[in-house]
Amino acid sequence: MDYQWYPGHMTKAIRMMREQIAPADLVIELADARIPLSSRNPDIDALSEGKKRLLILNKADLADEAENKRWEQYFREKGLETLACNTAAQGAEKRIREAIRRLTKEKAERDRAKGMNAQIRAMVCGIPNAGKSTFINRLAGSAVTKTENRPGVTRGKQWISLPDGVKLLDTPGVLWPKFDDKVTGEHLALIGSMNDVNLDMETLALKAIDLLEELYPGALSSFYGYTEEEARERMEEEQTELKSVGILSAIAAHRGCIRRGALPDYEKAAVMLLTDFRGGRIGRFTIERA
Repeated sequence: MDYQWYPGHMTKAIRMMREQIAPADLVIELADARIPLSSRNPDIDALSEGKKRLLILNKADLADEAENKRWEQYFREKGLETLACNTAAQGAEKRIREAIRRLTKEKAERDRAKGMNAQIRAMVCGIPNAGKSTFINRLAGSAVTKTENRPGVTRGKQWISLPDGVKLLDTPGVLWPKFDDKVTGEHLALIGSMNDVNLDMETLALKAIDLLEELYPGALSSFYGYTEEEARERMEEEQTELKSVGILSAIAAHRGCIRRGALPDYEKAAVMLLTDFRGGRIGRFTIERA
């Protein structure tokens, strides 16, 4: 399946960002720590040329801790200030504020030399469901922006003033018109950065199973309680050579996802598995490696 999602409001959002970025002293980009490459919109690199940059690998609490450190090092070696963290958690705020101060130190000093209070403007951007609004609310200390765990909630621009003289511009989550490869789309769909209504959830769940079996063997059987033998028996019953189908069938059986005729309800099991994966209930996983 070719995963693509680029609704009309994203075109308007990119246009708005181009219009608003000129006064920004800093661009703060939020990516997803589970897919650090696929969750970075290349259009943001073009928009941010000549600006100070801060890359936040958000939702790091859902990602493999060892891989978080490798990805931080990977991007820093490329000259990009990078933090892997959960922006909604206690402690992250201090690290983020320190990074902002460090990156905008020269601008703040110029303002003070002119007898002005330091005024720092930062544009916050990233893909849908990256956690931008939650990040802003944490820094602001109150719910100044709307947050939901689904893509497409933020639609317009909004400047938010912080107590320390920093102003943040909240922007809508944006993807790009055409992904370079199929894997990028798959990974974005897996973490919930596309509208699930447009996706084949069963096919996506099978992809998630393939990835977890390759990178974290045993994680699914440990969480859902099935055995390798059960999965093989399910494969024989379904007359398939796809191990992922046998595993999804075993998961359906163990979690009561059954439809009429005592048959596995693959759609229900697929939605459950993807919800568990996205919420970190199965474990902490990074599906792209530095």
